[in-house]
Amino acid sequence: MNTDAAWRGVFEAACAPYRPDWSFNQRWAWHWARGKLGRDPVFRGLVERGDLRPGARVVDIGCGQGLVACLLHACEQQAARGAWPAAWPAAPSFSAYYGIEVMPQDVARGKTAFAQIAAVQKPMRPTDIACADLRHAAIPDCDLVVILDVLHYVDPAAQDALLQRVRLALSPGGRLLLRVGDPANTKRMAFSLWLDRVVAAARGHRDPVPRTWTRPVQAWTALLQGLGFNRVQPVAMSRATPFANVLLVADLTASAS
Repeated sequence: MNTDAAWRGVFEAACAPYRPDWSFNQRWAWHWARGKLGRDPVFRGLVERGDLRPGARVVDIGCGQGLVACLLHACEQQAARGAWPAAWPAAPSFSAYYGIEVMPQDVARGKTAFAQIAAVQKPMRPTDIACADLRHAAIPDCDLVVILDVLHYVDPAAQDALLQRVRLALSPGGRLLLRVGDPANTKRMAFSLWLDRVVAAARGHRDPVPRTWTRPVQAWTALLQGLGFNRVQPVAMSRATPFANVLLVADLTASAS
């Protein structure tokens, strides 16, 4: 099967739970889902590279309206229909999904989408979003942690503490998917941070001009290796965008304790 056609199927299926009931909240959620999944290369990249594993217990920190859960559900749905290209790794899925998000509006949008999935998926796998600050939220035992574009909103000490808690929550052989900005690319990074402020204001953050803390990719890599991630692979993740994003795929050995 053609991979572009396959991705279009995944994209439409992942956006479907946000289909608007013409309330403002759901119209926003639907347009946001289509914009993020359609324009941000990280989502298709995660699928095509096989970064998201089948059957994982997933924790999604800074999950927004739960796009990763809807993406995983869509992948499993497309594979069950026989619409999965042989060129891609096995379709990812989840055995449990737990999101952490500080914005109540996004939590509500995600829960609404999950209810749409539950109406057609019987039995529904454990799926939830907690409205909580990532600096203090509990992280349940898991196999995969996803942190996309949020860690720079907390100071370095909080970054370190969160990643230590992630490391303790991950099972042996577990994986962390961490996307960060690369400050070595100064112009693109400046644009990324400016857009962050615009989006924060649009989404209703109390502080529309949030302070940010960045690190060089090499520093993130060293930090993760120091925590026991034996393999940390940086992957450029800004294709066809003006941003300076890098995805760090960090794995624990199967014997890690």
